[in-house]
Amino acid sequence: MRVALAQIITGRDLAANLVLVEEYARRAKDGGAELVVFPEATMRAFGNSLIDIAEPLDGPWANRVRAISAELGIVIVAGMFIPGSSPDGGQAKVRNTLLVTGRGVEASYDKVHLFDAFGFLESDTVDAGTGPVTFDAGGVTFGLATCYDVRFPALFTANADRGAVANIVCASWGSGPGKVEQWQLLARARAVDTTTYVLACGQGDPATQGVEPKGAAPTGVGHTAVVSPFGEVLEELDGAPGLLFADLDPAVVKEAQTKLPVLANRREF
Repeated sequence: MRVALAQIITGRDLAANLVLVEEYARRAKDGGAELVVFPEATMRAFGNSLIDIAEPLDGPWANRVRAISAELGIVIVAGMFIPGSSPDGGQAKVRNTLLVTGRGVEASYDKVHLFDAFGFLESDTVDAGTGPVTFDAGGVTFGLATCYDVRFPALFTANADRGAVANIVCASWGSGPGKVEQWQLLARARAVDTTTYVLACGQGDPATQGVEPKGAAPTGVGHTAVVSPFGEVLEELDGAPGLLFADLDPAVVKEAQTKLPVLANRREF
């Protein structure tokens, strides 16, 4: 199965971000991809208000993504924000959600591990999801994860236990010393942990376009990559926007799980 990963840089304007989704989805389709992955916060970049634009999964932004996927006949995975809890007297929150739509597929995943690290408190404005989500497309089972989730192996193992051949990680990774290297290391580690492909799709680095980050919001570092079940980086972008293609072969996963049966050999403690 051919997949594409769209390393884009989104901004505040929802309509402009949808234009990017359509442009890159069309390019992915033209390149033979059956599925295209967009990063976390495709709907609106971090560093902007989220509560005022959060909408249900059947709202206008998500429905426009559905229309694009239907027109092109391609599965789209994209990060958006849906309404969360609204406690009496407390601050309303959103959920950091991955929408999956197209070719008869409908699924969504709410980020489980919230990014309360490096001076950023995602839990102040976001409700956590409750568990793993997988979906089937083109005869391949995919698991879903978002950004900070990549630091928690158990989620990826749970996806693999549910039959995932590939784990998708959508991110808007925070910049800083050593952060690119951590992103690269963690994507490879999760592939080896689970003997699955890892499709690690991040927001591009705004600095490559002459835009310097403001505040602590994680706005992306790029380095979108596809990692094999043996931990080999098959394809990787740099920090600038771009589109990456890869061909996934479930037989490679079966081979890896035969040669390196870490899922079968593990012990519970």
